Amino acid sequence: MTAPRPRLGYAMVIIAALLFGLNGGISRVAMGAGLTPGEFTTVRITFAALVFVAYAACFRRSALRRPRGTAFLTVVALGLVGVAAMQLTYNVAITRLPLGIALLIEYLAPVFVVLWVRFVRKDPVHPRMWAAVALALGGLAVVSQVWNGLTFDGLGVLMALLAGISFAAYFLIGEHGLGFDDPLRVILWAFIVATVAMNLFQPIWETPTLPDSTSWLGRLDEYSVNPLVPIAMVVVLGTVMPFFLQLIALKHLPASIVVVVAMLEPVIANVLGWAWFAETLSPVQVLGATAVIAGIVLAQTSRTVEHAIPAP
Repeated sequence: MTAPRPRLGYAMVIIAALLFGLNGGISRVAMGAGLTPGEFTTVRITFAALVFVAYAACFRRSALRRPRGTAFLTVVALGLVGVAAMQLTYNVAITRLPLGIALLIEYLAPVFVVLWVRFVRKDPVHPRMWAAVALALGGLAVVSQVWNGLTFDGLGVLMALLAGISFAAYFLIGEHGLGFDDPLRVILWAFIVATVAMNLFQPIWETPTLPDSTSWLGRLDEYSVNPLVPIAMVVVLGTVMPFFLQLIALKHLPASIVVVVAMLEPVIANVLGWAWFAETLSPVQVLGATAVIAGIVLAQTSRTVEHAIPAP
């Protein structure tokens, strides 16, 4: 076994966060070609699963073996909740909310996890958990300006919250019984399960014919591209590559560190939302977003027991 290389691990997580952060904007372009969030989610998951299968067939055929018994049931839960449900709700959220806000709400997942382990599992946690919850919820209230009535789309906020809950479930399911298995086999079969589920919900063969070109939207609205290009970018650069990078990073860094460094993703999404889609936050909202990020980092470090799980 090769010795851990933390610097390499950090580099991989940062690159993965950059790719995931850019993915939100590119996904908007793909859906702007006429795909609903359900249709786009099916296309993204199905083709990502095919890439994972092709990679395993070429380089690690052992990953193609289906997990057995309880491990398979756990992978099924992971695919349904941690892949299909999370990506579907996220794709709805980014069409109705500013990119950075959608990501901030989704990344409340560590807060949900620490509350679950404290009050459901009865596991001990550090007292800073309460400061984490207060910072995250208070910051979110400031960002959404609840004193003016919710300034963001209600369905979008609900979908982002459901994405965060699905994200939290991913961690909890992974801790339950996936740490012993090959991460590639876990991810591959989770995507296969998610592919079956999404094609039952929104069959890929019912995907409408795409136009020859679609706008890059936002400040790039005057430029157009064949919609197959952003779809391919989402599959390869926004799904497969960051998943692989985070999987490899887990060989060099603890899962808790990977998740904290991955908090760059909502920061990148906020910058992208401003630079690409002209989405701006007031200084007070920026302060609130900073409080949310601080709360999430505190929550992720509030657990007294470390768990090594596949990165989401």
